[in-house]
Amino acid sequence: MLPGLLEPRRIAGVAVRPHHEAAARTWDLGGQHYDNISFGVSDALAHAAQRLNPQPGQHVLDVATGTGWSARNAARYGAHVTGVDIASRLLDAAKDLSAHMQPPIRFQQADAEQLPFEDGSFDGVISTFGVMFAADQAQAARELARVCRSGGRLSLAVWAAEGAVLDFFGVIGKHSGDPPPEPSPLAWGDPDHARALLGEDFELWFEPGINNHYFDNVNDAWDWYARGFGPIRQVMDNLSASEQEAFRKDIDSYHGKYTADAGIHIRREYLLITGRRK
Repeated sequence: MLPGLLEPRRIAGVAVRPHHEAAARTWDLGGQHYDNISFGVSDALAHAAQRLNPQPGQHVLDVATGTGWSARNAARYGAHVTGVDIASRLLDAAKDLSAHMQPPIRFQQADAEQLPFEDGSFDGVISTFGVMFAADQAQAARELARVCRSGGRLSLAVWAAEGAVLDFFGVIGKHSGDPPPEPSPLAWGDPDHARALLGEDFELWFEPGINNHYFDNVNDAWDWYARGFGPIRQVMDNLSASEQEAFRKDIDSYHGKYTADAGIHIRREYLLITGRRK
């Protein structure tokens, strides 16, 4: 495909693979409020878009777009962007929040493990804290490579394997009762693991970053996540009143660890993976 000249050609596929259906329902719970979650990590999302650096007229795919924040970032460069996600309510929000963008952004339901596009359809592929949650990491990585043309660019923001995000998901997992997924989504934050997934198809570079998120107090932090973060909403929906109180207490304790003089300051380490398709 010549960069920017042809529309990506779609192929038939399953919008959500069966083993991702539960995850789709969970992320759906955030609805349009999930856009606030993206706002809280917007410094990292901007980092990913700037490293992708799409050129006007190029075609870019945003995998696990959520409410479309990174899709809109890429569209600011004049790129023709397609955003895909398994969560239909997040896609509805993305369409509403992106209606003003030019060029228009296309959104559709699709699974990172089975992208409904022909080989080499995109000049650039971006995913920000999204594709890392696909259950079959190797298959998702193969799909990223398959739809990216030779010489095309890749930009992935993934959480670090250790640190604040690992601790946060540990609190959620403690109360959900679900076993942690294997391999962990946070394994993407290990450069050696990322090379094993992507290195055969991409020349890769790694750039660490820190996401900064601020709240006045633990109550504000709780309200922020309880409205928009699907995994927290899903846990709350399945707990008794006393269990909800214990969960809330643990989340407050987690956020309280980051109290500074001016309020809460959470520093989350992430890894930006950039690549060029071989």
